Amino acid sequence: MLLPDWLTGAHRICVLTGAGISTDSGVPDYRGPQGVWTRDPEAEKLVTLSWYLRDPEIRRRSWLMRRDVVTAAPMPNPGHAALADLQRQGRLRALLTQNVDGLHQAAGSTGVLELHGTVHTVECTGCGARFPTPDVLARVDAGEPDPACPVCGGVLKTATVYFEQALDPDVLDAAAQAAADCDVFLAVGTSLGVYPAAGLVEVAAAHGARVVIVNAEPTPYDGLADLVVREPISAALPRLLAAGS
Repeated sequence: MLLPDWLTGAHRICVLTGAGISTDSGVPDYRGPQGVWTRDPEAEKLVTLSWYLRDPEIRRRSWLMRRDVVTAAPMPNPGHAALADLQRQGRLRALLTQNVDGLHQAAGSTGVLELHGTVHTVECTGCGARFPTPDVLARVDAGEPDPACPVCGGVLKTATVYFEQALDPDVLDAAAQAAADCDVFLAVGTSLGVYPAAGLVEVAAAHGARVVIVNAEPTPYDGLADLVVREPISAALPRLLAAGS
């Protein structure tokens, strides 16, 4: 692929990543053809706040799901590494992610804006106390199917943004500022169907940025993009971003 000069010469690249960048690390996506919610729509209840708060069985299943993800200990792949390298090149304006897996940080990226939170921390829905996820999962393994907050007895959940929950306004504001202040906006492995994160593409384009979409399936913003790449992310991203090094 012959890369355009506006991409190889970009020095303020804002990147938004979704679940697709982590599938090569063994983390399943959600809305793809074989996605978790595509295969089992009922699984959405495990991360829907109203269901989670009112149904102990949903919480039990949700903790087992989280345990499986965390104990699998996925490792970063070449896509994550390419973005860490982009930061080392000094060409990254900001790295925004809809993922909660922490693989960008594991690859060496810093200052990551986690729009949907993190699976590596647990928070109390009552008092707001926070705990390392492994500590809570150890309680699950010890026989507590629905561990309560040790501070107030409230319901615990991972510090991820569930359906029906608002995004952290400070994180969202920082993401919007980055999208408005970049020369290229790169959307990687995201269906661009979840808002407000998906709307950052429009913010970037409205402020003059070129838009690149790297995703296996079509997105609602393909028509707005200056470049659409359908190749596997782990192969495509290092090639797209190494040119300016």
